Amino acid sequence: MEFAGGRKDVVDPEVRAYVSSLVTALGGSGADEDGRYVLGDDALACLRDLKRWLKLYDEKANRLDVARCLAESNLVGGDLLQILAAWPENATDDKLKSKIALACLELLVPLTWPLKYDTQQMTVNHHRHIPYLEVAQLGYKRSIINYDGARILHTAVRCALPSMAEALGDRSTRDEGIIKLLLYFIRNIALIAPPPNVQYEGDEAEISRSATIDAFDYQDIFHLLLTVSSTMGEDFNTQDVVVLDVLFNLIKGVDVEKLFEEKTDNSKIDELVRLRKKEAAMLRGYQVNAPTRHNRFGAMVWLQREDAKMTVISGQAALTDSTTGLAKMDSTKKFKPPRRAAKGDKGPMDFDTPVPLKLQATKHLRTFVEDFLDSGFNPLFNHIRKAIDREAERILEYHARQFFFLVSWFLEAERVRRKSKKPAKGQNSLAPDDVDSFALVATVLNQEMFVTLNRAMDTAFENKSWDDLSAAMKCFTQILLTVQEMSESPLEDDQEIAENILSRIFYEETTHDRIANILRTYKDQGFGYLDSCTELTHNYMRILEQYSKQNVDLQVRSRRRVRRKKKAARDAGEDGENDNIVDESEGEDEAHAEKVSRERKFDFKRFASRFLSQGCIDTFVTFTAFYNDLKPAQLKRCHRFFYRVAFKQEMSVMLFRVDIIALFYKMIKGPEGLDHISSSFREWDEFVKQLLKRCTRKIQERPELIVEMLFSKINNTAHYLEYGYEKQTVSTKPRVAAELEVRPAMEWEEQISVVVSAMLDRNEGELLQWLKAELSSAESERRSWEGANKALGSVEKDPLADADETPTVEPEQAKPPSILVVKHGNDARKMIIFKNGYLRLLMTLVGFQRTGLDDDPETSWIIPSTLSADQLKQSHDLIKKFEFSPPVFDDGQEAGDFIKRKSSGYTAKKREAFDDESDGIDDDEELMFPAGGPTTMKKSDALEALKKTRRRRRREGTEGEDTELTDEQLQARADARRAREIEKNRKIKSDLFVHDSDEESDAERDAAFFASEEKVRQRLKITIMKELLGVRPKDGSAKPTTRKTQSSAISDDSDDDVLLTSSRKRQSSAISVDSDDEDVAVVSRRSSATSKSNLLEESDDEATDTPLSSPHIRSSQSKRQKVSGDDDSAMGDVSPNKGAGKAEDEEMVDDEDEDEVTVSRPTRQRVRSGFIVDSSDEE
Repeated sequence: MEFAGGRKDVVDPEVRAYVSSLVTALGGSGADEDGRYVLGDDALACLRDLKRWLKLYDEKANRLDVARCLAESNLVGGDLLQILAAWPENATDDKLKSKIALACLELLVPLTWPLKYDTQQMTVNHHRHIPYLEVAQLGYKRSIINYDGARILHTAVRCALPSMAEALGDRSTRDEGIIKLLLYFIRNIALIAPPPNVQYEGDEAEISRSATIDAFDYQDIFHLLLTVSSTMGEDFNTQDVVVLDVLFNLIKGVDVEKLFEEKTDNSKIDELVRLRKKEAAMLRGYQVNAPTRHNRFGAMVWLQREDAKMTVISGQAALTDSTTGLAKMDSTKKFKPPRRAAKGDKGPMDFDTPVPLKLQATKHLRTFVEDFLDSGFNPLFNHIRKAIDREAERILEYHARQFFFLVSWFLEAERVRRKSKKPAKGQNSLAPDDVDSFALVATVLNQEMFVTLNRAMDTAFENKSWDDLSAAMKCFTQILLTVQEMSESPLEDDQEIAENILSRIFYEETTHDRIANILRTYKDQGFGYLDSCTELTHNYMRILEQYSKQNVDLQVRSRRRVRRKKKAARDAGEDGENDNIVDESEGEDEAHAEKVSRERKFDFKRFASRFLSQGCIDTFVTFTAFYNDLKPAQLKRCHRFFYRVAFKQEMSVMLFRVDIIALFYKMIKGPEGLDHISSSFREWDEFVKQLLKRCTRKIQERPELIVEMLFSKINNTAHYLEYGYEKQTVSTKPRVAAELEVRPAMEWEEQISVVVSAMLDRNEGELLQWLKAELSSAESERRSWEGANKALGSVEKDPLADADETPTVEPEQAKPPSILVVKHGNDARKMIIFKNGYLRLLMTLVGFQRTGLDDDPETSWIIPSTLSADQLKQSHDLIKKFEFSPPVFDDGQEAGDFIKRKSSGYTAKKREAFDDESDGIDDDEELMFPAGGPTTMKKSDALEALKKTRRRRRREGTEGEDTELTDEQLQARADARRAREIEKNRKIKSDLFVHDSDEESDAERDAAFFASEEKVRQRLKITIMKELLGVRPKDGSAKPTTRKTQSSAISDDSDDDVLLTSSRKRQSSAISVDSDDEDVAVVSRRSSATSKSNLLEESDDEATDTPLSSPHIRSSQSKRQKVSGDDDSAMGDVSPNKGAGKAEDEEMVDDEDEDEVTVSRPTRQRVRSGFIVDSSDEE
């Protein structure tokens, strides 16, 4: 459709006509009603039709046409808010108005739902409508929180109050949907904010964070959040993540210190004085190059550089000095390095951008935060952490990030609140009884929280989810600072708990490694991530150093992969110096290599040396480059790190690099340096002076440092430049190469071809030449011996003797050839043979043998006497053949792919021990029990097999843990996570709509429902009869009836879910029926004696009662359950024995049309109770 002005309609005209007609029929205001809003005759039906249009057209067709039409027709401000405002507070019992208000809320939630730019699923309609709808949502928020006629948010809360008043167990699915609908509406209002790329025409102060906080306080939303948070787990269950989302959007970007800052009468004056001082410092920096009256004239300056080269600079900046001229020349360079594509905006998940608050909003938020810390912190975050651990369906990808950020923010708020309560220095300190305990935040200081945090940090670091890792690092930092304050508390319980927590944190060496790896691998993750990782490193090293000084005998647990030989030697007390060598074994190496944990004494100097790498230093240098924008605490953090590197660790040479020295010099001397009156200027000034003195002294001692200042330094170079000699290394015993083998199903010649090809791929052709020379020499020597032996045999034989005549003296048998020793040639080749597994494998294949121990470098290789000259020549020819014509493998495989580490003989030895003939079992002897029976594996063996399977799965899942994932693998994982998130979001939005079952009727559905009820009732009757009479099903899986309470679960196919529970004193049945629409509730009962009852049914012996006093004596009396098949007598006498035998095979027809059967309950016989004891012979 095209309008008169040439503008095209972006919405289907038919859709626009339908939606506009519904909005018109909803109601309106007229002059005859004094301007009041009047509902239409069928307003409730119109609201429900609009909801269906949003659900069926926009969501399922992935379009935004209906939302665009509703925004253009001003449905929210002109109709929905008017309808909600017309519901007075004293008319809560009005059913019609409450239903209309709830229908309005069902429309407000999808209309205010956040819009996301998903480049993979966006269509032309999204690009057309999303910018318009973003501005429309800003108008929705402004109208809702600033509505003059009524409190809209408070009215929305009233819609959900009846559902919230119900107990958790008594709430229906509709009640849960109404509560979630309300919380999502509040989340949407808190989340809506002006987009960064959209210009909002209205007043942004009306939709700012301060306006939102004031509206939440005025309309009692804070009270609702406190109520839900404090009773989480008791009265509310699945609403935790929505409350988490609301809290995150309320407090992200809020400065905690400013929130709890005491506002005095002179606070504004102090702020003005601080700003005036900052302005004066900026002006002092500009006075060096202050403009003069001659600046109005132009200038062109020739600047002479090295090699008599001249450069032209325009402007008078170069007249001051050469430094300013060079800076001017650098600023006018035309070359610009290539830039990467700008990273996507974090959008609503950005928690690093600071947000200013007004004074009134600050007071309201501070009051809410204090109340939340006192009542809602522990229940809410404990409940969410458990949901994250078990990966509940409602947990989305970003919820873990919000959880860790909120924990860090509230922990910092608790610390600042405690600090504000502390008395001044001149006042008396509080008594121990008046000091508050840290129990208000204890739920995030337990071991389960540390496990969740460590797993989240590992996962985020592996997947390169930098925002998640930044939030987890903030959380870890605040936990450390909180525990440190606990250790300084006057309460002994807090001190003891803090000591326990710190010992657990610092005990794991993997935590130390993680901190160093995160700092070293920083690249371009943004300033927020940079601030988080530097803050965590600073506080972690500071607290760990203090703790290690107090606990001199601090032990840490390190995990290393060691071989079984080393493990046995270590258990025997024979620890060597090379035990820390990591043995990188593959999947087949589990039999002789495993990860073990061992404790060692902690050395803080050794730990601090991990942060001397160039990557860690570059991270802090990048952070220091923002020195003009850093807070005093952040500048102090950088100063302490550089001071530790240069003076405490005595590795100042790592800072001797041109760009680092230039940065430090600029910070002190300018231009645009640190403020001279700032608190941190003196510290930095003294540090830079001492560092430059050391640099000058080092250059005089070692002039080669001049060249090295241009480059980053590796550890060996830095050690030599610092101390003047290379790092001394302790020589250890060489380690033998791993024993290799060619994968099975290959012939001998193919194995040689594979090994030769692999050695050629490794550029080891020289070793092949040496081996061919040894084979040729051995062949000639062995052939000479064979010729001499043949000639000797022909001489000893008498040619004149009769062939039939038996000689009186037999000739002497020929001696075997002598053993030839392989000649190494030199010590270097001997060591190559000792360490090269491929060469050792090829020597083994051609028949060479080694003497002595495997791990002895002095072991010699020999050519045994069994190898003939022809065999040696064959091996020589094969190596020569495959050397010049190597084999070609399919699917792009290489020769090395067919070679693996040889598995140890542990399994073979175990098999030999098992198959030993000394156990007295004959092969011909018939086994007492056939194989494959129900007791083929003991419980202990089954447990060991399960553990082995889990270890194999864990190993296969982490075999590449030391190798960084490729970009393709990370992209595949990200796509899979995104698909799961989209599916979860789809389910959440589809479940938001509340279905009024009392308003909508369907005869067919009702008939099906009642038929299902009748069917379940019939099955319930039959089940109760079976249990009363003790009749078990044919498979024998059910237990006989006892005096104890019994429960049975019967499942059948139906369209609705039914959960019926009979309130009998001794029996209860739970029937679960499959459904497609609602959740399935299944109450299952597992019998621990299923296998035993099956065995009893297969035997012909009858089960008897056994008294407790004589468990091994079998009773001669037998009782058998009998069921009569006659219709007149429905059931026969049945023995009520607890240790019942098997029942007769029978079938009970469970048909809907079956007539009810009259059952005569048999008289209970008096029997003796007892236990069924398994015989030891059955094992």
